[in-house]
Amino acid sequence: MPAVTRRRFLAASLASGLLTRSPLPVRLFQPLCANNAIGLGFISCGGRATGLMGQFAQLENVRITGLCDPDAERLGKAAEQYPGAKTSEDLRELLEWPEIDAVVIATCNHWHCLAAIYAMQAGKDVYVEKPLSHSQWEGERTVAVARSTRRICQLGTQQRSDPMQADIKAFLHDDKALGEILATRINRFGVRAAIGRRDIPLPIPGSVNYDLWLGPAASEPLYRDKLQYDWHWDWNTGSGEMGNWCIHMIDDVRNVVLRDSIGLPRAIHSGGARIVWEDAGNTPNVQWAWFETGTTPVMIAISNLPDSPDGTEPAGGHGPPCGYVVYCEGGEYHGQRAAGVAFDQSGAKVREFSGNGGELVHQQNFIDAVRARDASLLNSELESGNHSTGWCNLANIAMRQAREDVDSLAAIEIPQWTAMVGDLEQHVGRYGLSLNGNGFRSSEILKIDADSGRFTSDNAAALNHFLKREYRKGWEIPV
Repeated sequence: MPAVTRRRFLAASLASGLLTRSPLPVRLFQPLCANNAIGLGFISCGGRATGLMGQFAQLENVRITGLCDPDAERLGKAAEQYPGAKTSEDLRELLEWPEIDAVVIATCNHWHCLAAIYAMQAGKDVYVEKPLSHSQWEGERTVAVARSTRRICQLGTQQRSDPMQADIKAFLHDDKALGEILATRINRFGVRAAIGRRDIPLPIPGSVNYDLWLGPAASEPLYRDKLQYDWHWDWNTGSGEMGNWCIHMIDDVRNVVLRDSIGLPRAIHSGGARIVWEDAGNTPNVQWAWFETGTTPVMIAISNLPDSPDGTEPAGGHGPPCGYVVYCEGGEYHGQRAAGVAFDQSGAKVREFSGNGGELVHQQNFIDAVRARDASLLNSELESGNHSTGWCNLANIAMRQAREDVDSLAAIEIPQWTAMVGDLEQHVGRYGLSLNGNGFRSSEILKIDADSGRFTSDNAAALNHFLKREYRKGWEIPV
């Protein structure tokens, strides 16, 4: 096949309507026969993508037929593992290959939506890693494209496919074994290291096509030590720990506690800071958030610091370090990936739950939906994934627009919130800091129209500006 230049791709795209307001003609498919192999193309060959390759490769009648990464070194390593797959540095070339029935997207966050839209408009089904979007507007556009093209699109929040989740929902809601639910707390206490701060910009490795790596993100000098992975802690390409890990627990809470009755929250408060590390990151390493849902309030505590300056363990607090607590009238449920335990009011264990984290099951669920041409079979269908991602996006907007005071922390008057804030205060206190000052910022309680996903507070215009990013010329989301 001749090489696909960007000019050739744009010309073909304009002819087909890909980059215009006119929708593409819908390509209708008959259900695939069970013995027909599905060809998968991987957009990114990094760490998470490599793990997903190993999982999908275990599924019956699934073949890895295409590999793509703008980093030639990572692409070459993946090609050694799957020598039968065609390779390209450019996802637009991969999307032209007839051997590709569906794609798995595990790029940097800023590429998720554009890659998914390109793929669906090219007639491919999509498995896209969390978070769905880097900004809320592009997530909404991706859902709209999935609807107009009738593609199958699953978000990689794999716990949705863990059979354990159905048992927990029945325990909490049908049996009401712990009584009425009062509130929910999410913890993400996971130790990370600083990412360094260089005096001169990071030289981009010669193995990387940096124009393709950036795609829709702004071209800015990088002062961190590594190009890959640490993009998570740069607002230009990542979503901080809120979008990196908290998306999983938020999705669990929306599924298990709220039973998907709530799309987006009605109000939000968030704050935090990047403390201790004097590095090139600009996302917070300590953050908190509170969400008003109209039913059960939800709160989040995040820290990437060890519990103390000389420690190695994650920060402490009530509940699992990486999981959530459901506070009920008659006790508590503590949930985390692939495991959970319920306690009565005295602290005695009432019941334990175990699962598989959704590994392999989630990937099989996607393949089953692709074969049946039925998006309703998906355990983590795109619109639901957009809602869970939206909680992260809105919390990050509130954080970025916060003031340099934390008076609003006291405005939330529920005991579980007060206890969580106390845990964070003790944690940063071990570093000789306080949430009051020291660079910590805190938003007001911001009102949201849950149907439109738009802020309605007095400063709504400034907040809503962050719902859509500025796209680098030539890499805009099609509208």
